[in-house]
Amino acid sequence: MPPPSPLPKVFARLDSLNEWLGRGLAWLLLAMMLVEFSIVVLRYAFDINSNLAQEAVMYSHATVFLLAAAYALRHDSHVRVDIFYRALSVKKKAWIDLLGTVFLLMPVMIFVVLSSLGYVGKSWGILEGSSEAGGIPGVFVLKTLIPMFGVLMILQGSVEITRNALIIAGRIAPPATDEHLEERL
Repeated sequence: MPPPSPLPKVFARLDSLNEWLGRGLAWLLLAMMLVEFSIVVLRYAFDINSNLAQEAVMYSHATVFLLAAAYALRHDSHVRVDIFYRALSVKKKAWIDLLGTVFLLMPVMIFVVLSSLGYVGKSWGILEGSSEAGGIPGVFVLKTLIPMFGVLMILQGSVEITRNALIIAGRIAPPATDEHLEERL
């Protein structure tokens, strides 16, 4: 059983939700690769093509990309230009992460959610399907992932704000990263 989180209970649960979701989506990557491999074999060995299978790969990729972004945020796995950042103290890094989350991540994610609601609502209104013959009829479900992405990022962003505020206040230690683990080995 993992050790108890130093975060307040509601934030620890949100953190765990994104951890669980990210680990679950990793299995979808495996399924996506198997379907893509099957598509290639069927196309080149047997001259068989399937729009349904092609769209299944596209839907899987979109699902992983949109729903695992919060998992990546949780693990600090997003792309970062850290020329100066890596040399900073833990508290300075926490300040940068806190301010970046409050002033960049949160406003952008609120915009994503609010601006996508009409788009997704219209798609649900007509139960939008694939424009390809034999494609997946649930485009409206796929489009629903856009506001879900924003909501998950906002939730994980609130966890990161709390975590960084507690690090700045000296109430918790920063989470260990792979870089720190390598140094200890």
